[in-house]
Amino acid sequence: MSMTLSLLGAALMTATATETAKPDYALTVYSSAQGAMDAEMLTDGNSVPGYALVSDTREMIFPNGRGELRFTDVAQRIDPTTVAFASLTDPSGTRVLEQNYQFDLVSQVKLLNRYIGEQIVVTQSAGSERITHKGTLLGARDGLLMQTESGVLALNNYDSFAFASLPGGLITRPTLVWLVDAKKAGAHQARVAYQTKGMTWWTDYNVILNADEAHPKMDLSAWVTLVNQSGGSFPQAKIKLVAGEVNRAPAAPQVSGIVMKSAMVDMAAAAPEGFQESGLFEYHLYTLGRRSDVPDNSAKQLELFPSKVNIPARRQLVFTVPGFQNMMYYGEANVDQNLGTFAKGEVNAYLEFDNKEANGMGMPLPKGRVRVSQAGPDGTLEFIGEDAIEHTPKNETLRLKLGKAFDVVGDRTRTDFQVDTTVKTLTESFKISVRNRKKIATTVLVREYMYRWSGWDVTASSIKGNKRDAQTLDFPLEIAADGEAVVTYTVRYHW
Repeated sequence: MSMTLSLLGAALMTATATETAKPDYALTVYSSAQGAMDAEMLTDGNSVPGYALVSDTREMIFPNGRGELRFTDVAQRIDPTTVAFASLTDPSGTRVLEQNYQFDLVSQVKLLNRYIGEQIVVTQSAGSERITHKGTLLGARDGLLMQTESGVLALNNYDSFAFASLPGGLITRPTLVWLVDAKKAGAHQARVAYQTKGMTWWTDYNVILNADEAHPKMDLSAWVTLVNQSGGSFPQAKIKLVAGEVNRAPAAPQVSGIVMKSAMVDMAAAAPEGFQESGLFEYHLYTLGRRSDVPDNSAKQLELFPSKVNIPARRQLVFTVPGFQNMMYYGEANVDQNLGTFAKGEVNAYLEFDNKEANGMGMPLPKGRVRVSQAGPDGTLEFIGEDAIEHTPKNETLRLKLGKAFDVVGDRTRTDFQVDTTVKTLTESFKISVRNRKKIATTVLVREYMYRWSGWDVTASSIKGNKRDAQTLDFPLEIAADGEAVVTYTVRYHW
């Protein structure tokens, strides 16, 4: 018994964060968020769409030979199957033979149930007086049942109760208990690594667009929001963020030491204080060049990269009929004469820019929400639209839908329809009219979707169209100020 007590005392001492045993935290956070989110909506850690890999390196006191080691500084939403424990001082001579995860946290109900048959003191209010009852607790369901000197007492209402001591088996924090076999007794540098739920991150981008329609340019800034609802706090942690779709099995696998080593490698001492991007397998890793506190129940914002200025951009107006791009044929041509007859077109405004070094960009951009603002007549920035982007590598083009154009409108009219099921052909003609009510000339792209069948040809058109893909055709229209432009075309389907 005395040996067990001494080992337990040494183990408990190592779990206390003293100056000589101050933890060195490193966090690698993986996000499952579909773009940006609202941090205030994540009030429940179980609903946070992401997870983190936690590495905790500190000094611990190891017993000689086999002994028990308790570790309480873990996040409440830990996945205990992913725990990896290692001594950095004597890795070959130190083994973990057994691990137990204890999560039977103390509560009022559990305390009462554990104290049945023991002495208890209960206080109860009676008007302005307080009455004290002492006795043996007989039951704690639907009130308290006590054996006192004057008999059995049933209490449905009471103010407080007190015990002589905390019953065994209950803990105040989730605890990992290891059976350790150490050849070298005393102080070890040890590392504990595990996965935990309740952590995620996402990116918010802010664009400031100039008012020059002919030569638009934009400034771009990016901020990371890091949410921690894991049930653990991580002071002065090294922070890494993984961008990419990392596959996970339904049950989290054991985290191997190799993965831990590659994911938690130390940053160079001279690293900049902002995020540095690097490759990680088929993903991208963003490492913060300074340490930062990540307290529990918090949302922290960090600059992802310095603002990029004067990025060349392109404004684009597109006339199309909403929903047509989602119309598809299934196994046979769609010959319904009423299909799309009453559909109304609209003009949407887009902003495009190239993620290339020549434009001051050329970097992997994690998925997130892009908010676009523009200076108004008085110089004040005004919000003009937002869109979400997926993970985007360098040298790709980003296209943001900002909203519907106010001063550019259009109509789409079908002028002819003929179908011959004998020879399996269908001919359809359209007239699209777009009107520009702005004070300056503009360009509008008329986008038409060939949704009836895969085989089609444009037999006639007033303007040459550009084939965007197998089912899409674009007609560019140059429209004068307060002017109108019309395009007509005939498409013939054959199957």
